[in-house]
Amino acid sequence: MLKGKTVLAGTCGGIALYKVPLLLGRLRDLGADVHVVMTEAATRFVSPLTFQTVTGNPVHTDLFEPPRLWNVEHIALAERADLVVVAPATANILGKAAAGVADDFLSTVLLAARGQVLYVPAMDAAMYAHPAVQRNIALLREFGAEVMEPDRGRLASGLVGPGRYPETDRILAACLRLLGPGDLAGRKVVVSAGPTREHLDPVRFLSNPSTGRMGFALAAEARRRSADVVLVSGPTELPPPPEVRVVRVTTAAEMREAVLGEAAGADVVIMAAAVADWRPRERASRKVKKTEGDMELRLVRTPDILAELGRDKGRRVLVGFAAETGDLVENARAKLQAKNLDLIAANPVGQAEDSGFAAVTNRVTLLARDGSVEELPLMAKDEVARTVLDRVVRLLEEA
Repeated sequence: MLKGKTVLAGTCGGIALYKVPLLLGRLRDLGADVHVVMTEAATRFVSPLTFQTVTGNPVHTDLFEPPRLWNVEHIALAERADLVVVAPATANILGKAAAGVADDFLSTVLLAARGQVLYVPAMDAAMYAHPAVQRNIALLREFGAEVMEPDRGRLASGLVGPGRYPETDRILAACLRLLGPGDLAGRKVVVSAGPTREHLDPVRFLSNPSTGRMGFALAAEARRRSADVVLVSGPTELPPPPEVRVVRVTTAAEMREAVLGEAAGADVVIMAAAVADWRPRERASRKVKKTEGDMELRLVRTPDILAELGRDKGRRVLVGFAAETGDLVENARAKLQAKNLDLIAANPVGQAEDSGFAAVTNRVTLLARDGSVEELPLMAKDEVARTVLDRVVRLLEEA
């Protein structure tokens, strides 16, 4: 994903520094060329050798060290970096950067940087709340840098409050967005995910094995492309994608209400949820006791959310998913036409463990309104999400 991208990490002296190698390792795993600049204080917390081992590149600590190539190295690094991420960003470096002070390698790089700059503040709550720190953060945002809001939690002082170093997944998501194509910037994307549950009584329900993994991957990918993303999710144990607004629902009726409400003004709606097609006609208020003999269960249809979206489609791009046990392309094509979709992703279920519900990979065939059919190879679901969003971007450009 990040092949050909250069990330320069600026590390400062703070107790959260021990968490930074995990972030840099993940950036490197995604293909980025990662370099590290450490302040003198940072070297008191973590050895430069740690970062050299994680990144595979020399670590820079001294502004006056002899350059390895015949260039002004802090300028060369700043010009080459697609992203500079300062983590943890202390009150000291925020003040220096806001004031334009350049008295060490990192502060000089920040003045020379031409790519995106991301600051990840981490400090005690009282320091973070100080008017000078808040002024400096506001000024850096005015300069065009992105400054993350820290997490709230237990701090090194033992106190609880804002200032805690964010989780690695959250920082990584911000890095991926800043390094991403930005081709959905200014667009609202609504994604549905997971199963719905239709209760027979307080403890029993009709549902399916969907985990929501495909929909969550689509939401994360849309956000990586800088979209404003709303994820409407049925019951699932997956953690919410960072920087994505999540609306939790349980039943098909609740999902309908949430999706239709969010679809107003949306540029793209992707229905990846496995919505139950039927619900019990009656729901018992108490647990139905087991008795001798059989039990008859009368079912009624649930709302067809995708069809309703298709009837009032407007100019938005509408994408559906079709989980099929047979006649994959024929059934998907019929659904594409009947529900007025722009694109449908059809995948077989119940045939192989490497695709469909609960799998981390998927076998998908994409059918478009123009009649094209593209059979994708076995892919991780985040790769499927990238392919689907590539098609969505093209559809938006053609509209």
